Amino acid sequence: MSEQQPARHVPVMLSRIVDLLAPALTAPGAVYVDCTLGLGGHAEAILDRCPHAHLIGIDRDPQALAHARERLAAYADRVSFAQAVYDELPQVLADHGRPRVQAILADLGLSSLQIDRADRGFAYSVDAPLDMRMDGSQRLTAAAVVNTYSVAELQRILSRFGEERFAPRVARAIVAARDVEPFTSSQRLVQTVADAIPMAARKTGGHPAKRTFQALRIEVNRELAALDGLLPAAIAALAVGGRLAILSYHSLEDRAVKQALRVASEDRAPRDLPVVPPGYGPELVLLTRGAEKPSADEIADNPRAASARLRAAERIEEAA
Repeated sequence: MSEQQPARHVPVMLSRIVDLLAPALTAPGAVYVDCTLGLGGHAEAILDRCPHAHLIGIDRDPQALAHARERLAAYADRVSFAQAVYDELPQVLADHGRPRVQAILADLGLSSLQIDRADRGFAYSVDAPLDMRMDGSQRLTAAAVVNTYSVAELQRILSRFGEERFAPRVARAIVAARDVEPFTSSQRLVQTVADAIPMAARKTGGHPAKRTFQALRIEVNRELAALDGLLPAAIAALAVGGRLAILSYHSLEDRAVKQALRVASEDRAPRDLPVVPPGYGPELVLLTRGAEKPSADEIADNPRAASARLRAAERIEEAA
């Protein structure tokens, strides 16, 4: 198989996501939005299960969209595509004349296409250019971040986006190393980060560069800012009876999802009213108890699924 054609893969928690979203997609004309289309695995399964559903597939990565178009060719009359970041959901739906939809999925993890292509620079396990852009047309790269941000700026993103407790040490080490020679590829950065972390701390918590690479990826692609825009937009876009499912892969994402769904599942009436007026009840009902995790069997088959957390909800009332 060529490098340009990734292996077909089974997406994370596939059957559970299809089971959660399919009940909202039974009527003719129902619309399913995949905000992170990737290679199209979730979309393919939902289109197969729900013959009346139309897909609007969104991804910022043009390579992913190209592969998804090929994968979903058999459903071409029920599929539309949009190259966009998921916080642009309202504009995408307006462009398609569908401000309200019946199901929305956001799988916030990296796609296999992004992880497995060394030249994309997302993996710390192989030496690769420090890129990390989900959309290769944007200007900011991981190399630009590590070579131009100040110690304070690097410490901020390492602490906030990577939850790196040694952020000050790592930030200072990066700046000291780049003063000798700018960073161009991942191997030297990985070693610089590892050397900055105390030996005792390297024995737990996974690869010592994991948190730094997470922070750089989030900064380059403004992932948390985009998620903050997506969550209210996705809730607002659901028709009554519509369902939303979100897969997150680290605590920063999951906390944001948990908070947004919790607020929307509580009534909005003043606390001193004896009865909640129409239009002020909960907008959503939660479909998952807390965050659901992949089964042990799935993790054994696909270790990348281990950190996944799934939350889902259904719209039960319009906002006032």
